[in-house]
Amino acid sequence: MLDLIILFFVGLTATTLGTLAGGGGLISLPAMLTLGIPVHSAIGANKVTNSISSFTSFLMVYRQKGVTIKEGLKIIPISLGGGVAGGIIASSLPPDLMYKIAIGLLIFAFLFSFISKADFSGKSTFHFKTRGTPFLFGIGIYDGMFGPGQGTLMLYVFSYLKISYYRAVGLMRVATFASCFGAAISFISAGHIIWSLTFALIVGSLLGAQVGVRLAGKLKPHHVKILLRAVTAALILYILFDNLVI
Repeated sequence: MLDLIILFFVGLTATTLGTLAGGGGLISLPAMLTLGIPVHSAIGANKVTNSISSFTSFLMVYRQKGVTIKEGLKIIPISLGGGVAGGIIASSLPPDLMYKIAIGLLIFAFLFSFISKADFSGKSTFHFKTRGTPFLFGIGIYDGMFGPGQGTLMLYVFSYLKISYYRAVGLMRVATFASCFGAAISFISAGHIIWSLTFALIVGSLLGAQVGVRLAGKLKPHHVKILLRAVTAALILYILFDNLVI
């Protein structure tokens, strides 16, 4: 019973952070492994939970007219296609190279946040022909290959595209849904899901989606940049530490 209560609060905290700046896995995956949950079951629970909470977050932003269904439908094939391509590529790459790619991308994003003048104050909408589409596809590939920081990297791209923060949150969450849904089906089919623990995580995450979207609507652009930098730095340290432990 205590594990279920802990997982509820883990889901609440991780999804709130994941909605605001990405990086929710910094909280959820280590917490589940600490509780003794097998690694495949922990990752599977994360994928199932993220697919549900991400879609819920997108719908909340949509109902507040922060993003359109049309934009969401444009993002889904980009993230899904990138994720599939990344999964194929990952099978031929050694783990240490994937760690180097992840750290390199996050360090670049961290430095970019100081150099770039983008601050989520734009009012652009997302289009297929936008100059950032290849970057989003590349992040989808990265998510399929490795994954940590996918949502954070996407927010940097949306900032560069002069898309407002609230709209970017909606787009990032529907992209996360697309990249997690297929993986969730795979983990369910393989029988890795411990449903009692996963449901506790889902309930907390649904509440976290509500909290995250409400906070996102109140954050000022300069607060967002500070939060993104903090999450990016934490992701870099997490991946470096994880690599050293392995």
